[in-house]
Amino acid sequence: MPILCNRVLSLEELKEEFAAFYGNEPFQMYFSPGRVNLIGEHTDYNGGYVFPCALTLGTYCIIRENNSGVFRFRTLNYDTNELIEVAVEDIMSPLPNKSWVNYPLGVIAQFQNHGYNLKSGADILIYGNVPNGAGLSSSASLEVAVAVAINETYNFKIDRITLVKYCQKAENEFIGVMCGIMDQFASGLGQKDHAIYLNCDTLDYIQVPLFLDDMKIIISNTNSPHKLDSGLYNERVFQCELAVKALSRIRPIKKLGEITLNEFNEISSLIRDDTIRKRAHHVVSEIDRTKKAVSALQENDFVTFGKLMNASHQSLRNDYEVTGFHLDAMVDAAQKIKGTIGSRMTGGGFGGSTVSIVNCEYIDAFIEKVGEEYFKTTGIEADFYTVKAGAGGRRIS
Repeated sequence: MPILCNRVLSLEELKEEFAAFYGNEPFQMYFSPGRVNLIGEHTDYNGGYVFPCALTLGTYCIIRENNSGVFRFRTLNYDTNELIEVAVEDIMSPLPNKSWVNYPLGVIAQFQNHGYNLKSGADILIYGNVPNGAGLSSSASLEVAVAVAINETYNFKIDRITLVKYCQKAENEFIGVMCGIMDQFASGLGQKDHAIYLNCDTLDYIQVPLFLDDMKIIISNTNSPHKLDSGLYNERVFQCELAVKALSRIRPIKKLGEITLNEFNEISSLIRDDTIRKRAHHVVSEIDRTKKAVSALQENDFVTFGKLMNASHQSLRNDYEVTGFHLDAMVDAAQKIKGTIGSRMTGGGFGGSTVSIVNCEYIDAFIEKVGEEYFKTTGIEADFYTVKAGAGGRRIS
């Protein structure tokens, strides 16, 4: 997602920028958050469980119908003030060179695909403060912000889960990343001070209170950006499909999320390829860990929750192989620090961020010592964010 967090702007400054670009006529402003996944990685497209929460960082979308039959896009996250115009009749085709506009354009195309009239066109200004490439789902944040803005501006009255599905499909079809629905779901349906326990197969979900008492969630950005469209993510999706095909010879399933860990252990020998078997083992064991982690949180058993976070990272490192040097270095450093309850990579992997739960009295030491060790190991300065669970996509002005 090529939206860069390179300057901090207030709401008033955003409004002034929109007026300077597009004029002073009335407009609306919307916001949708990024997300951090506490546990349950690479399970969403396998029909499993995830446990993300929305953040207070996210993407702002300012919009006004312009009655010109053209969608006009600008972003404040680049130094250029480039205006990109797309006629309504052309919105079904992605722009070349992986343009950032394909993210909102893909969402708008979904409305048109489903028969909604967008002929009037609109002026759109985008600003995001989710760090780019940090694995905090800046792409879903942008997609949901645009979806909510279009839905309300045009008074389509589409329910939120349908909008979330539009956003996922936009990323699959316009961007070419075969992601599951977790990121868009968390961005669209997040609730303040809660995490979402989501069954990605049925979309049944529970809002679980996330009151950590004397602990905080720390996101550590490796500043080694991940690139989900590099092919490695899609490769993992394909490998899971191969595992399903092998297991289906005696246990008809459509997704790995349909079998338990015990069942998998009994029939895993059906998967002849060692790599494919490891991929499947991560998915099935991660679903099992996620269920146990949510139960532990509901019982205020943070020791168990932290151990499951640590085990999740090991599985992502050894079985799914999506962590890499930088994420492993960050987690290794974090897990050594007194006061760290648990630490793991978060997001798709191949770079990005880790998520840790840390006792409040040790947060300063955590940031200092983890930062020092990470720099010593990698030569890269890390960024750290103490975050809270925020609310999902909404109109703010």
